[in-house]
Amino acid sequence: MDSTELIEQCERLASLADRRLAFPTPNPAAELRARQLHDHLDGFVRPRLADIDAPLLVLLLGPTGAGKSSLLNTIAGAEVSKVGVLRPTTTDAVLYASESDSDRILASGRLAAVAKERLKLASAPASSDGVAVIDAPDIDSVERDNRELADVLVETSDLCVFVTTATRYADLVPWEVLRRVRERGLPLVVVLNRLPVDEQDRAAVVADAERLFGQAGARNDEQPVDLIAIDEGEIDPRVNGLAREKARPLLERIARLAAQADERRAVATQALAGALRGLAPLAQGIANDLENEAIDADGLYRIAASTYAAELASLAGALQGGLILRAEVLRRWNDFVGADQVTRFIASGIGRLRAILLTAFRGRTAAPVTIVEAEMTSTLEALALRHATEAARRTAMAWSERSQAAALVARNPALWSASEGFGPAIREGLAAWMRSIVDDVRSHAGRKRAVAQIAALGVNAVSVAVMLGVFVYTAGLTGAELGIAAGTAVLNQKLLEAIFGERAMGELIGKARARLVDLLTSLFEHERERFEALVPAPGRLRELAAELRAAVEGMAP
Repeated sequence: MDSTELIEQCERLASLADRRLAFPTPNPAAELRARQLHDHLDGFVRPRLADIDAPLLVLLLGPTGAGKSSLLNTIAGAEVSKVGVLRPTTTDAVLYASESDSDRILASGRLAAVAKERLKLASAPASSDGVAVIDAPDIDSVERDNRELADVLVETSDLCVFVTTATRYADLVPWEVLRRVRERGLPLVVVLNRLPVDEQDRAAVVADAERLFGQAGARNDEQPVDLIAIDEGEIDPRVNGLAREKARPLLERIARLAAQADERRAVATQALAGALRGLAPLAQGIANDLENEAIDADGLYRIAASTYAAELASLAGALQGGLILRAEVLRRWNDFVGADQVTRFIASGIGRLRAILLTAFRGRTAAPVTIVEAEMTSTLEALALRHATEAARRTAMAWSERSQAAALVARNPALWSASEGFGPAIREGLAAWMRSIVDDVRSHAGRKRAVAQIAALGVNAVSVAVMLGVFVYTAGLTGAELGIAAGTAVLNQKLLEAIFGERAMGELIGKARARLVDLLTSLFEHERERFEALVPAPGRLRELAAELRAAVEGMAP
């Protein structure tokens, strides 16, 4: 692959890494992998591809009190970093570089992920041009920010110098970081500090350290690890550092790198080649994370979808079960539609009823349209709110039982009930629904047979009759059934049949019912989306996983 193609591929991968970071994940390991890819591309791969001859960045890495700062002072030949287990710079990184190298490194963006206040600059002489050394915060720090800064620096460096001691070399946390050093193919030097003076004990510690490096895969024929052993007490008090003679192998290597551009380029090329080899498995691991999260998201989406669908079906069943108004309001409507002539002629057939509709309501009290509409709105709102709240409660409870979603629910207590906007939304929706029924009745009023009857009762009164028909038309009520609801239902239905005919009445009621179902479905979907918005869409996660795999296709594993 030529350099131009490689740069384009890394640019594409960097864009995908940014998209991955935009997706929240409850998995700390997955978040770490995503951050590593982002920091590695931005902090090392892209800048190094753009300028293979840029200054080398040598990283001093290790646990608390291992001697990193002492080693930096030895390299500098002066006290440029405070020494001690609780040194003041524990939370910061110290960059030791010449002025020109420091400017070049900072301008390249390699340390852009490091906050300016957490990067301390220590000036090196111009003779050290070409090699900069950075002292990282302790990788076993109890402060998460310190560990995260050290992780960032691992992703930006060309050469890692791991500093540990005879009592700390087997600690778990440093070895976790070293595994990442190995994954990204970073050249490695190990400084084993404070070895016992006794030769037998010293040899045993060195042998055991080499064994651990071998088991961890940090040393092989392709990428050998230089191990520099320094005994207890071998220090240089003049610079508050390690004895210069004992650290000579490292000092000489740094001096050669500063003096020889070809050797610097060889190290930079080796680091870049290792980094490129490490991109594919890292991206594949992130793709696996995304696919696993898509499976989890599918499960959460199904919980929300089935719960809200069940409550919507329960609400629809409640609305189909009969008239939903209070007996007092029903009686007033019953009194209106049950005019003596209408009641009397129902038994005589629809034909005779149509004939008297022009006079049956003449002189009667106006239809209680406003009362019925207000009652219907408040009842529908209360029923919908109750079922929406129950859907929210059940979904929140089920999500709380899933480890990947429990924290999301805990941070959003409003999820346990319907949203604040649900009430206003259903009131607005019902008002529009009622207006649409009035429009339908007006359109039917243009039919020759219905125009006179609708005029006799009034468009709004006929519209209310259609609204009421939505809830009882298919409920199977007959004149033989008892109760005010059954009686009103029968009268209301016969009245509509007389005005429109059975087929047209069915069309009107069917359209009104469909619109109401659409309204409630839309409102419940919007409520459900509050949950779904907390979790990336499974399809988007799978799409990004596929793009990541495609972006590293052809890169060496």
